Amino acid sequence: MQQRLDFYNANPNAVKALMSVEEQIAKSSLEKSLTELVRLRVSQINGCAYCVDMHTTDARKGGETDRRLATVVVWRETPFFTDRERAALEWAEALTRVSQDQVPDAVWASVKPYFSNEELVDLTLLVCTINSWNRFAISFRKMPA
Repeated sequence: MQQRLDFYNANPNAVKALMSVEEQIAKSSLEKSLTELVRLRVSQINGCAYCVDMHTTDARKGGETDRRLATVVVWRETPFFTDRERAALEWAEALTRVSQDQVPDAVWASVKPYFSNEELVDLTLLVCTINSWNRFAISFRKMPA
């Protein structure tokens, strides 16, 4: 595959808008390790090679283990994630697949005990933002270096 369009150069203001949302996420109380796991899982679901590569690399730099990174895709079947991480991953999956199940009440019930209301908004913003980045990278065929 070849890149279709360098969206960073084609419209820097659009990228700047997404980066300002990233700044808000970085200021949130969500743990950096949790945000990278969520970004990775959403990117896996969406099939975004560029973002999977980037967030695996970023998570590793942040101290994430290879074992956990390798098993994010099967997080339900492993003992390697905390209850809070599991709740975040479940929320991320439900939001990413919103057209399939409309984020079931059971998912809401499972995430609510682990996050404050403010954190739930930040977590939702994180999921929405990585979904946006995935759609940019996939549609314009941004490739890992």
